[in-house]
Amino acid sequence: MSQFDVTVIGSGPGGYVAAIRAAQLGFKTAIIEKYPTLGGTCLNVGCIPSKALLDSSEHFEKAKHEFADYGIIINEPKVDLAKMIERKNSVVEQTTKGINFLMDKNKITVFEGVGSFESATQIKVSKNDGSSETIDSKYTIIATGSKPSSLPFITLDKERVITSTEALNLKEVPKHLVVIGGGVIGLELGSVYLRLGSQVTVVEFMDKIIPGMDGSLSKELQKVLRKQGMKFELSTAVSAVERNGDSVKVTAKNKKGEEVTYESDYVLVSVGRRPYTDGLGLENAGVELDERGRVKTNDHLQTNVSNIYAIGDVVAGAMLAHKAEEEGTLVAEILAGQKPHINYNLIPGVVYTWPEVAGVGKTEEQLKAEGVAYKVGNFPMRALGRSRASGDTDGFVKIIADEKTDEVLGFHMIGARAADLVAEGVIAMEFRASAEDIARSSHAHPTYAEAVKEAALDATGKRSIHM
Repeated sequence: MSQFDVTVIGSGPGGYVAAIRAAQLGFKTAIIEKYPTLGGTCLNVGCIPSKALLDSSEHFEKAKHEFADYGIIINEPKVDLAKMIERKNSVVEQTTKGINFLMDKNKITVFEGVGSFESATQIKVSKNDGSSETIDSKYTIIATGSKPSSLPFITLDKERVITSTEALNLKEVPKHLVVIGGGVIGLELGSVYLRLGSQVTVVEFMDKIIPGMDGSLSKELQKVLRKQGMKFELSTAVSAVERNGDSVKVTAKNKKGEEVTYESDYVLVSVGRRPYTDGLGLENAGVELDERGRVKTNDHLQTNVSNIYAIGDVVAGAMLAHKAEEEGTLVAEILAGQKPHINYNLIPGVVYTWPEVAGVGKTEEQLKAEGVAYKVGNFPMRALGRSRASGDTDGFVKIIADEKTDEVLGFHMIGARAADLVAEGVIAMEFRASAEDIARSSHAHPTYAEAVKEAALDATGKRSIHM
């Protein structure tokens, strides 16, 4: 029987990072993945492929509607969806092969098959050819991630009623795509097909989109996406989804209590994700789940079984690849006797629409609920020379600071390259910077980042220079 110090079940961003860090720290490490390619949901059917399609569709959008304004005259561009999918697949292949390289580089043993506990220290790997082997591991890290959720009354046929996975491989651009759920995944994939020519209708149960982010971002993003042509039906509860041939009817009740229907050729069900623990054999190891089906852990991500840990989407908290990576690193370092930490308040959230949306720290709604006295600085992207030069004038930067101490409590942004610029807010808050600290830091001109400095200036006595 092969023996390892650390075995990771699942090779997504949390799993492969945990394995690499464990190997760096001197542990004999193995990783178990049931699919032929490493990288989990994120690299294969999530973060990476969706961004590849978002970029392809954004290029088409600019060619069709904006190039002439820049003095670039071309023939009417056409969509080759098959080529876009082919490029997306190529990006995925390159990225997953990179994980294979990292496994080899760090001398991590890779097992292809389903990993399931036979006991707290023994794991059976059931391979696709029907064979199996059992390995012994001193420590195990569960990193099996999540899968798309649905609603009890919806039948996902994966042809016309689809999840995000199928939306990445459509053979045609939908005429009308109904998206059930106004969260990150639905809005991103809705944006892809909106740009390619689909009519897109978002049906959301709550009264706003991206409900977990600052309310001002939700309002601005809805305004911008509506301007782009996306339709929204908020405070609307879906009650039935029925397919008839190549058409799908969605029945719902709106906020007035009236029954409404939406006819489309595709429905994307994007109502969140659920932790994936199927086939893990947790009962054989005695590992407990919580009331929502997540693996229960303590503050060190240790389960009730002392040598078994769990990270990422399969435990409580935001389902974000970078959160899983931080947790994978944390567990490996704890096993090595180090004292790492994660500040979950400083895990940023990002929406890769265009403009991008990003936020970290407390929202205004949270601070109001907590009774914290705060002040706000805002700066519109349209006031930036860099934004006008590129034509990306939608959005703003918003910095929330403590009213008395000026410490930055929240950083929220919608605009060009918000996904990259949010890192400035994370660093500032990690070192407990004040708005004044940011305001007195030089920002290159002309850049989108100048909006951060200007928002900080606005938060410290309304001193913004360019507004």
